Amino acid sequence: MIIIIGAGLSGLLTAYRLKKAGIPFKILEARNRIGGRINTILGKDQTPIEMGATWFGSQHRHLINLLDEFGIAYFEQYMKGTAFFQPLSTSPAEAIQLPSQPPNYRIAGGSSHLINTLYQNIEAQDIVFNQQVKAIKLLGTKVQIIAEEIFEGDQVVLAIPPKLWAKRIMFEPTLPIDLTDTARETHTWMEDSIKVALTYKHPFWLDQKQSGTLFSNAGPITELYDHCDAQRGKYALCGFMNPSFQRLTAEERLANIMHQLKAVFGEGAADYMDYEECLWGEEKHTFEASPNGHTPHQNNGNPIFIPSLFDGKILMSSAETAAAFPGYMDGAVYTGNLAAQKLIEANKENTKSLP
Repeated sequence: MIIIIGAGLSGLLTAYRLKKAGIPFKILEARNRIGGRINTILGKDQTPIEMGATWFGSQHRHLINLLDEFGIAYFEQYMKGTAFFQPLSTSPAEAIQLPSQPPNYRIAGGSSHLINTLYQNIEAQDIVFNQQVKAIKLLGTKVQIIAEEIFEGDQVVLAIPPKLWAKRIMFEPTLPIDLTDTARETHTWMEDSIKVALTYKHPFWLDQKQSGTLFSNAGPITELYDHCDAQRGKYALCGFMNPSFQRLTAEERLANIMHQLKAVFGEGAADYMDYEECLWGEEKHTFEASPNGHTPHQNNGNPIFIPSLFDGKILMSSAETAAAFPGYMDGAVYTGNLAAQKLIEANKENTKSLP
């Protein structure tokens, strides 16, 4: 039995590969939902809105190959028309034309379409929710996992960000000091982000030949993009808010956003249906404070996360541990596949050694 800690993209993909190989597993998830930092919600008119991971590029071949494997469509991020740039809080946003650049893509139906597809290809009873792991103990040939319940397995996959397991889980025997120190100083992608989105009955920005794109050095919104669905029949804008606005109430954040968007796009911006936000700094199963702060992607992809521990009993697998595109969805796919490959190969070796 393999115990996988975390039902995000990496953990679910590892589970899916193990399922296909006929190897038993159990996923322990601290939240009451799957997906981790991938979380697509639906507006009043069923517009898919991304509160987490959203974009990828043509260079992200591990993710693209997985989407192709399941026949999941993806589409180019809409960037046509006038964009806006605000260099200073004391100056108005300037209309600009975006230079030609390689496109980014979004998953049709939302990023959670991939998560739900993986989930549908494993058994529901193989995931146990509301299980925050507190301790992992090696007991002879077995590994004991202490959460809200106690579980026992042959190997454990840490499919959560390194900082979380380094700071929240007690290991017996203890992990190497250099590994623990590095994990504690590893930036968790999205951990301090604020995602915001507004849905509309009508895409006012398209009427004005605008892309819906805004870049601002001042905020409150620092990046904003067209967020219509793949069929372009549901309309939304989505982006990032300056993390310093976390201290305000939701009503105060919305008021600041409306003031900014009306100044940039005009009164049409105020005619929204839904406002949604996600403060990842308040997501206790994602955010862990760092007294010294971290630079973006700090220690992501560090080679120290590659080797397994205690003769293959513990494997580290999350977007941040990936050797390729760490911190992104592509990194989560890379490391999810790698963890599964290691476990499947180990299972074959163990089977050969049986009398």
